[in-house]
Amino acid sequence: MARIAGVDLPRNKRGAISLTYIYGIGNTAAKNILTEAGIDINAKVEDWSDENISEIRRIITDDYKVEGALRSEIQMNIKRLMDIGCYRGLRHRKGLPLRGQRTQTNARTRKGKKKTVANKKK
Repeated sequence: MARIAGVDLPRNKRGAISLTYIYGIGNTAAKNILTEAGIDINAKVEDWSDENISEIRRIITDDYKVEGALRSEIQMNIKRLMDIGCYRGLRHRKGLPLRGQRTQTNARTRKGKKKTVANKKK
């Protein structure tokens, strides 16, 4: 079992795919890491040697911010936006979309379940 950055990588998947299980590493970064380590992108994790795993671990710790450190940095950025009271911070505070999406009909993911308001009785 390859454990990198506190994440157990799936053994039966290709190396480039399994590295994306680490928060903060996507497809491109995974391919770059493997080429820098000199490992075939299509090689499965179970075929990696201990030296390969240690080299990947070294590259990730030196060059990338992943998992807990990245999550805390993102949370601090959101908190900073909310504290200075900018538009994006206010939208975060209200739980609404930030990037100009329409909210009258859609935006259910950010707004949550529909809250029905009854009509006025005649």
